[in-house]
Amino acid sequence: MLRKQPWFDFCDALEIEIEQSVEEGRDAAHYAAQARQVQAMDRGVERTAAGAALLEQIESLPASRTAQEPSDLAGIRALAAGEPSEKAAADFNKIYGAWLGRCAGCLLGQPVEGWRRARISGLLEETGNLPLRGYISSDIPAAVRERYGVRDDQHAYGAEKTGWINNVSYMPEDDDTNYTLLALKLIEQYGRDFTPDDAAESWLMNLPLLHTCTAERVAYINLAQSVYPPQSAIHRNPYREWIGAQIRGDLFGYICPGDMETAAEMAWRDASISHVKNGIYGEMWVSAMLAKAAVCGDMRAVVESGMRQIPAESRLYAALSDMLRRFDAGETAEAAAQHILALYDEANPHHWCHTISNAMIVALGLLWGEKDFTRTMGLCLTMGFDTDCNCATAGSVLGMVLGAAALPEGWTAPLSDTVLSGVDGFGLVRISDMARRTAALV
Repeated sequence: MLRKQPWFDFCDALEIEIEQSVEEGRDAAHYAAQARQVQAMDRGVERTAAGAALLEQIESLPASRTAQEPSDLAGIRALAAGEPSEKAAADFNKIYGAWLGRCAGCLLGQPVEGWRRARISGLLEETGNLPLRGYISSDIPAAVRERYGVRDDQHAYGAEKTGWINNVSYMPEDDDTNYTLLALKLIEQYGRDFTPDDAAESWLMNLPLLHTCTAERVAYINLAQSVYPPQSAIHRNPYREWIGAQIRGDLFGYICPGDMETAAEMAWRDASISHVKNGIYGEMWVSAMLAKAAVCGDMRAVVESGMRQIPAESRLYAALSDMLRRFDAGETAEAAAQHILALYDEANPHHWCHTISNAMIVALGLLWGEKDFTRTMGLCLTMGFDTDCNCATAGSVLGMVLGAAALPEGWTAPLSDTVLSGVDGFGLVRISDMARRTAALV
């Protein structure tokens, strides 16, 4: 299994690097044949050297979008609209609601992560769960299990069964919740003025390498080889605008109620370890949305508030602006969903795991979900793409708006107020205890 672990060998992702570079405005498409030649080589030193040489050639090409999409904080702020803060005191009910909503959304999406839309909707329909009513069970007729390839032993970390609702008595481990807990530990240990180096050190101290994915795994390997932030985000990292940072920013929004700028700045410090450009903006957007959600119940205003912390000419801003325009024009959720699907191909790994495609799905759930938790989860889940990440993010934001007391019991009770973590020092912990520790950091 070790030799088949993904995201270790950058040569395996050379074609993704070409696609990523083209999106950044580099003339890289003609390197595709060379990439295939490198990938066809036997694994070893010669293949790695050939891949590194090709990457250096691609990286040396000028990128036309650099001016509109900076990765440094000063450059981002210069191109963002910004928003005055309306700082508020800690509200335990809201913070607890955000934690619960995040865990509930993650649990919903976890067992079907990586599935295509047709497979998800087919299983839901055949089990009487479409439109979505609640969590997904694997305790279903054998013929249905066979038809949809339902298995109980696919947990990402190998420690437990996948999170089908019939198999769990608490929130099982997931990277989406690991990063929220890791951020809590980061602030408790290093303070609100932590640096990117502090965040990177916290990763290496508290999170095993194989509990990371895509850009985070590449950055982790870079850090272990003394490639420090922000270079750790760039060096041999084809996943630098993927969704990984977007799932890491929630805690920073939780501890900055009404202070969107500070939440976004904290998110930038964290994201710059592993991501650039829109990869960074995704985390800033989520963190700022959560800060706004603590003081505002208008979902459109929450989505737009997050956007005010990122460059107005960036691809992510343009995509989210388009979602707002469609919402304002009265377009249906189904039409908005089809718009996303016309832009992004779920069979393309780069599209499936990119920040922008998944951010649009989160926006779909929040804008068209009518502040109904079940409807919001249904919109995010049935879009496919990165299901656990998108349901967790949307659940976190809506949970902050609604508060724990208003969340449906059918979504919160199965969590048993407990989450399992792979972060050192946590293990099996009470979600309410994590919310109290979070509130103490406001």
